[in-house]
This record gives sequence, structure tokens and C-alpha cells, in this order.
Amino acid sequence: MLFPTLNFGLFFLAVFFVSWALVRLPRTRLAFLILVSYGFYAAWDWRFCFLLGGSSVFNWLMGHLIHRATGDGRRKLLVSLAIALNLALLGFFKYFNFFLNSANALIETLKLGRDIPYLEIVLPVGISFFTFHGISYVVDIYRRKISRPARLSHILFYIAFFPQLVAGPIVRASHFLPQIAAPVDPHDIRARRALLLILGGLFKKVVLANYLATGLADDVFFDPTQYGAWDILLANYGYAAQIYCDFSAYTDIAIGIAALLGYRFPVNFNQPYRAVGFQDFWQRWHISLSSWLRDYLYISLGGNRRGAWMRYRNLALTMLLGGLWHGASWNFVIWGGLHGLALIIEHRFFKGGLKPATLTPGRKIAATLVTFHLVCLTWVFFRAADFGHAWSFIAGFARIGTAPTLATPFNLGLLSLSMSLHFLPPDWVARLETSMARVPLVAWGAVAGALIVAIDSLGPSGMAPFIYFQF
Repeated sequence: MLFPTLNFGLFFLAVFFVSWALVRLPRTRLAFLILVSYGFYAAWDWRFCFLLGGSSVFNWLMGHLIHRATGDGRRKLLVSLAIALNLALLGFFKYFNFFLNSANALIETLKLGRDIPYLEIVLPVGISFFTFHGISYVVDIYRRKISRPARLSHILFYIAFFPQLVAGPIVRASHFLPQIAAPVDPHDIRARRALLLILGGLFKKVVLANYLATGLADDVFFDPTQYGAWDILLANYGYAAQIYCDFSAYTDIAIGIAALLGYRFPVNFNQPYRAVGFQDFWQRWHISLSSWLRDYLYISLGGNRRGAWMRYRNLALTMLLGGLWHGASWNFVIWGGLHGLALIIEHRFFKGGLKPATLTPGRKIAATLVTFHLVCLTWVFFRAADFGHAWSFIAGFARIGTAPTLATPFNLGLLSLSMSLHFLPPDWVARLETSMARVPLVAWGAVAGALIVAIDSLGPSGMAPFIYFQF
């Protein structure tokens, strides 16, 4: 089920009313939310519910073993085993055929004999996200950020909770498990803020992201040789705007849905195209992933504790693995590698990275423009089907004499509107929430319903899946 569909709307309305009807029966309510979360996942493929449940039970058991283990060596061995097995599960489903294809290409190049047989492996939706949630739990137990192992029902809910199950945000176990243990208070729900996030997310996905894809990005990336430099540039900008609107829309809706059910998710985007450097960009883009990679990978590798060259190595490894996390393709490795290289350059020449507070207004504008265009260039490898398509797209920047065909008022208006979201006041949602505090919640709910219908009518026909569903 996709968020911006009638089926999901009916599903969520039923979940909302039943879950709050059960508020005085917390165990029954939790069991109900676990059940509907597995039902939500089963809508894609019910068979993978066993994989999801098995991953949850495994991490719950490993959490108990790590907590009970005596001696640092034994605890470290157990957490290493838990991480390795989680990654092995992810690697089999997501990367087996990638490495198999790479091996077959090498065999063919070296003329060593027959290819290795190919396996048809279906990628479970959201496996990258629920695997990282499992790792978060066992590592937080190991680091004693969680004082004692959680109940199995709490782990089942934490890993399978349907708003964040498919595409995040990645919620830390130490952040979410205490919320499950505490009683939910219907009077503590910021319903107006939640509805604003949901409405904003629906508009970004249904209108902005979908039209940017169909009108600018998709056709050009499919065959960039048919377009000149100006259309290539517009498509590049279009995809940068599309992926932001698409992914931030999903997380805004997920945060709003979780809030309406009584749970808090972390903010995942903070106007990333206002970044003055790549370090600043990753503090604004997919914040739950970048902070997860920093705390669970970069710091585990040694962080910046062992000198400059080890820091550069750790940055490179973190971003290469972060790129590979996004997909089983050399394009994602290149994308991650370019971001790692940019971070290394910043740390080398700007003593720990560019920081907005240290720049004059003129230098801040220049740094923002340079960062934005470099990020757009790296998006080419993220979006293109393969390296050949990426290179064809980049080569298109040289076809300057070709007249643009995509610079229509509608497309330019979409781009302008999408980018203007980065220059709203950072607290614009809080301001709107405050301004609507006097409007009765029932009236605001009716207005929200009417706006949902209006947004649906403004979008193109059909509904493309969210981009991050593939990860």
C-alpha cells in the first residue's frame, strides 16, 4: 500500500480509531499495532513477513545474550556476530546477484571458463531499513544505551511499525523503545502539526515529485542522447528536486502518521540544498541515515581519533558503504565515493569541514551554489540506470547548440516551487501550527480532508512508488 492512495487512507483511518479505542488496554493495543504492521507489509508479499519476524526474533535473542554476557571480550564477540549475521541477510538478498554479475564479468574478461549460475532473488521491500533497526538494537544494548533487553513484543513492534518500515526514517532503538514502554497520552498528541506534515508530504509527492519525474527527469535519463545541454541541465535540476520532494514527502507523512498514533520520529530533512558544503549537506539530508552511519560505522572504524589519514580512510569507507547501502550497483558505489572524496577535501582544506557560521554572506552564497551543483552532478550516478547512461548524460552538457524543449512555464514553475521550499523559515510548520491553534480540531480535520481531495485532483494520473522503496 502506498501512502497517497485511497486504500492506505481507509487502512489508516481504521487503525487510528481502533488503536485509540484500545488506549486503556496497552498490551492489546500493542498487539493490534503489530498485527496491522505485518498486514501492511504482507500487502507487498506475505511470504517476507516470516523474514521480518525472524529478523526481529533473532535480534531480540542476541540482545539478551549480549546483556547477560560477562567480560568485554565475550560481549564484543556476540555483538560482532549479531552485526555480521544481520549484514549477511541483507547481503544475500540485496547484493548476491550484484557480486555474481561482477564475478561473471571478471571471468569473461579473463576467459576463465563458464559463468557462475544466476539466481532469481526477490528483494524484500524495506530490508535495508529493518536490518539497520535490528543492528541499532543490538549495538545499543552493547553500548549500554539500553539498560536492559526489551520484551519480544516491543522488538516486533519497533522493527515492523508500518510508517517507517518500508523507507524510514531510521529510528534508533534507544529512542523508540522507551516510547513503547511508556503509556501513550491522547492529550499529548500534536494533531495539527501531524496533519500539516501529512498534507505537505502529500503535496510534495503527488504534485511536485510526480510531475518533475514525468515532465523533466524520466525521459532525459532514459535516453540523454536525444537532448541538448539545456534540457540535460533542467533534467538534472529536476531530478535533484524530485528526489528531495519524493523522499522528504515519505518521511514527513511517516512522522505525521506516527505522531497521530502517539509516537515520535526524528526529523529526517532540514532544507539540504541550503548546505554550504558536503558535511553540512549530510547534516541536512536523510539525517537518520547519515547520523546512523556516523555513530554505528564511522565511529566504530575509529572516527577522527587516529590522525588525519585514518580519518580520511574512515570517511571514504563510510561513504562507499553508504553508497552501496542504497543499491547493488557500481553507480551507487561511485556516488558514495564522490561524496566521500568531497568530505575528505573539506576536512583537508577547511579544518573539519565548511561551517555556515564561519562564512561571510557572500562566501556562504558562493559555497551554497557550488555545493548544490556538485550534489546535482553526483545525483546523475544515483539516478542513471548504469555507468554508460550516466556518462551519456554528463556528455550531454557539451551539446550547447541544441535548443531546449523542456523549458516550459509549467516545468520551470515546478522547479521554482520545489526549490523555494528550501528558503522557507526553518520553523514554518511550527508557525502554522501556532496560527491554527484557535481553530477547533474537528474543523481543521474537515479542512485537511478537503485539502487531501484537492491535492489528489492536482496530481497526474497513477501513483509511482516512492524512490526509496527500492532500497
